[in-house]
Amino acid sequence: MPLSHPAADVWTLLADIAEETPGAPALVHGDRVTSFDELLDAASRAAQGLADLGVTAGDRVALWLPNVPAYPILYLACARLGAIAVAVNTRYRAVEVADIVGRSGAKILACAPGFRRIDFLSILAGIDPAALDKLGALVVVGETPASAPSAIERLRRVPFDRLLSRPPLGTNNARPNAPCNIFTTSGTTSTPKFVLHRQGAIASHAQQVARVFGFAAPDTLSLSILPLCGVFGFNQTLATLAAGKPCVLVESYEIDEIARLIAHHRPTTLFGSDDMYARLLDAVSGDRPFPSVKWAGYGAFNSALDTLPEQAEARGLSLCGLYGMSEVQALYALQPMDAAVARRKQGGGVPTSPLAHVRVRDPESGALLGAGRPGALECAGPSLMVGYYGNEAATADTLTQDGYVRTGDLAELDGGGGFTFLGRMGDVLRLSGFLVNPLEIETHIQKVPGVSACQTIAVPRPEGVSAVAFVTLEAGAALDEAAVIAHCRQGLANYKVPVRVLAIPEFPVTPSPNGPKIQRAKLREIAERPLST
Repeated sequence: MPLSHPAADVWTLLADIAEETPGAPALVHGDRVTSFDELLDAASRAAQGLADLGVTAGDRVALWLPNVPAYPILYLACARLGAIAVAVNTRYRAVEVADIVGRSGAKILACAPGFRRIDFLSILAGIDPAALDKLGALVVVGETPASAPSAIERLRRVPFDRLLSRPPLGTNNARPNAPCNIFTTSGTTSTPKFVLHRQGAIASHAQQVARVFGFAAPDTLSLSILPLCGVFGFNQTLATLAAGKPCVLVESYEIDEIARLIAHHRPTTLFGSDDMYARLLDAVSGDRPFPSVKWAGYGAFNSALDTLPEQAEARGLSLCGLYGMSEVQALYALQPMDAAVARRKQGGGVPTSPLAHVRVRDPESGALLGAGRPGALECAGPSLMVGYYGNEAATADTLTQDGYVRTGDLAELDGGGGFTFLGRMGDVLRLSGFLVNPLEIETHIQKVPGVSACQTIAVPRPEGVSAVAFVTLEAGAALDEAAVIAHCRQGLANYKVPVRVLAIPEFPVTPSPNGPKIQRAKLREIAERPLST
């Protein structure tokens, strides 16, 4: 059985399955089905093709690709070579791509110029050629353009299909301690850090997730909607494959297309954001729109959708809260599937691995806190990163001497081995000496008619730190600031009541693989201007 023994490295993880069930489907993309045997054969050939381009153990290969078969094939090719796959978000543009490719020192960049009408090569045209001086070649998935912008004019452009025409690579450099993945953090105020993982941690986490999440069930079929360039989509897909079960690769984030694929393939599990589920439930009618889905992994990113899990439950879709981050991998923890929706909707849960441990620390005194007391979350376990590639100082700041990651998240222990995620420590408001989760204020304000969404930040004032709320409004609605503040005074402690409520057309955001993240630092800058007048 695929999960009967631990895999030491990423290549062995899937090679064992290909040996035991070679014809079993692994990837479904459009009308094409790729078996495990075909997947490993293609990856071995692609590995030889990359080796022909000079890629050796430890080299970086940047994957700027959508969810198409070339992504897992090239990823596994890197694993066999002992190379490092650098994930690049397809939403990124010239400045971001130049930074990631340049700082990582990638030797190869793979892209798909025709994907969803995004002109990757034109984006590359906006890059200073000096930023790509370490690149040796461009691997082109799909049609190869006849001409190229100056930034990559000197580069050899190799069709992905040509890699697949090479003989399989005879040497296998996959090792448990070999570095294999670089994921980029999605910081909103600085350049992203490069989270480095080793093959043993990636492979063992995939197997453990497959066990705990029930992916070994005979009917398991997973829809890979979230981008493979992010840990959420990557870990979901690899864990499904680790169970020897198929993934449907979804390269479009159009809701109508996702709904069509669900109806056609009848997946047993889904993973996505609250925004995605809300749009799916709006798009598909009926009391039970997704009958094949046993449960759905759920990430809450939009406070305006706080009641979505209850609404989904009423229509037969069971959403289950999760926890993860690039530094510990996604699917690090899962809320009990049999819990009441009030608990199941929360982020956090019980760690997936029995070897994982969490603790919560007072951010000021440093004292460890017991159950029910919010503080800074620290995580340990076999899924942890090696460190931040090329940034020893940041690694030392994040990893404790006893092997925990300082997550930067606010959480509280539940007393039963699990925890509840409350928010980002950087988002937490300290008002009148108390730690306040901004979601508490935002959820209350979003009950006001006409308010579509809310974000709350803290702003220092001479008399103390105060909350300031930003709202977006429904079409045709107008903001009555005094009425919103009065509403807050009726339902919240006085120190939680915002001193200002400001309406803006939209929140400033930065892209991430799981969806846009709100730039709270920019909101703080906006808030300080009216408060100072």
